[in-house]
Amino acid sequence: MPADTRPIAIALMGPTASGKTALALDWAERFGGEIVSVDSALVYRRLDIGSAKPTTAERSRAPHHLIDLREPWQPYSAAEFAQDARRAIEDILARGRLPILAGGTGLYFHALLHGLSPMPEADADTRAQLEAQAQARGWAALHAELAAVDPAAAARIHATDAQRIQRALEVYRLSGRTITDWRGEVSQHPRPPARVLKLVLAPADRAELHERIARRFDLMLDGGFLDEVRALRAIPELRDHRAPQDLPALRAVGYRQAWEHLDGATDLREFRDRGVYATRQLAKRQLTWLRGELDARWFDPQRQREALDVARAAFMDGAGDSTKG
Repeated sequence: MPADTRPIAIALMGPTASGKTALALDWAERFGGEIVSVDSALVYRRLDIGSAKPTTAERSRAPHHLIDLREPWQPYSAAEFAQDARRAIEDILARGRLPILAGGTGLYFHALLHGLSPMPEADADTRAQLEAQAQARGWAALHAELAAVDPAAAARIHATDAQRIQRALEVYRLSGRTITDWRGEVSQHPRPPARVLKLVLAPADRAELHERIARRFDLMLDGGFLDEVRALRAIPELRDHRAPQDLPALRAVGYRQAWEHLDGATDLREFRDRGVYATRQLAKRQLTWLRGELDARWFDPQRQREALDVARAAFMDGAGDSTKG
């Protein structure tokens, strides 16, 4: 097999609150890097505190890409991300700098590095029909409908996960084939413009990760997270939307719970606990996905910082890299 001569990039992957942002900034400053966000919440403007978006001060330390691309009511797909990320990486490489991909959105990483299955694109009319049916019958009834045509998908998708139920039924109604069938096919897509070292940052002690999640959520509350959501609720495009919580931006962890709290569904303590729990569940899903990345290397970011740096140095020096190709 011929040698892979593509330039290099580094992917800092991991669950939420695992320290990806801090390490990406450190390495970008030390090694002439630019950071490409791989986070589905950071693409939305106005979602700053609750998404743990890098601050203005942090962004001044190194160039950041794929942040603040859309308003919260505007769509943005994984396929669009893959195109935008490829372009950003190519531009960074053209400047002779190191692309550092940092984030925890598995679908975005998959779209960029492996491609997406060629299933039908979103259809506004079909989605509107499904939303109307959900309002009349409930998402649990639509989940049961999904189970009748695609048991495998229904087993993967929780009965309250409106976004994924809607997408699975949309694909079936548009094509007559289940989303499970479609996912068995992968479209042809160009290789990423760089060979990528995948490093997973994951505390070995799950309790430590849970503590970091709770601490960060409390800092968000202290930093004005609820005021941020109040401001979102006042925007006409969201205030007048018939189902704002169904928008992908507002399904981001924490935002849904904050919206419900401001609707009066929970008191402050219950909202805080629900937000922390939802973030822990997100981290669990992220870790499950990451275990499927068989060529990724795992490190405890607190206890194995030196080993992380050794792995990076070996890759950048062109030796000891098992992820080429």
